Amino acid sequence: MRELSREDLRSCCASTRWVEAVAARGPYGDLDGLRRASEAALAELTWDDVLEALAAHPRIGERPAGAGREAAWSRSEQSGTADAGRDVLGAFREGNAAYESRFGHVYLVCATGREAGELLALLRDRLGNDEETERKVVRDELSKIVALRLAKLWEGR
Repeated sequence: MRELSREDLRSCCASTRWVEAVAARGPYGDLDGLRRASEAALAELTWDDVLEALAAHPRIGERPAGAGREAAWSRSEQSGTADAGRDVLGAFREGNAAYESRFGHVYLVCATGREAGELLALLRDRLGNDEETERKVVRDELSKIVALRLAKLWEGR
């Protein structure tokens, strides 16, 4: 059985409510149990809780600074944008600004394994979503990111 610290959990999801819920269900015997607890906790988050989690995520196309685990994971997750040219990075800046103006929060996408062009196309496509649809997409993307980070945490990476 593994007890995970709140600090460890916060590196996976910055929602205080999620951290407390997942910590309260521990210790965990395996990654599947941890993921089930995470999914249950994510399903209970209010939109304000989701916004708290989003506030910890860097914009796509911007390299997060810092030496912490979360910053390192973000850099790895966004590695598909690392070699993007100035034109693509400029398009990300414009797209991120339009998205934040429209929806009021950072554009969140599970970037792992995706190239810059695909991420930019997804951003542009999602600008056409209504608010309710986009909130569902954001919750789904957050769930994917958290699941990947929990696996990294569990495996000690």
